Amino acid sequence: MNQLANLKIKKNDIVKVMTGKEKGKKGKILMVFPMEKKVIVERLNIVKRHTRPTQQMRQGGIIEKEGKIHISNVMIVCNKCDKTTRVSIKILENGKKIRTCKHCGEMLDRD
Repeated sequence: MNQLANLKIKKNDIVKVMTGKEKGKKGKILMVFPMEKKVIVERLNIVKRHTRPTQQMRQGGIIEKEGKIHISNVMIVCNKCDKTTRVSIKILENGKKIRTCKHCGEMLDRD
């Protein structure tokens, strides 16, 4: 697992959770961990962590934060057709690769 995984999911994508306790909920990706093939989705998969007081955080206790979700359990939601979709890669004339929706062909990359 030394190689960097080639993922079709990026930060700030809107995804829908397909399995697990958060099934059917949508959220924005906050972080992607390509080596672990996991993502953190905003306000989903909330876990509780017990922390002790430190220099940065004077108050210890139980903190709630987002947990990691495996990439196979989420699907990208297309902006145009508002469906969960698989991602295809298209190469433009200038050689740049873009991600597109399999249903409607809409570009998923915002840049």
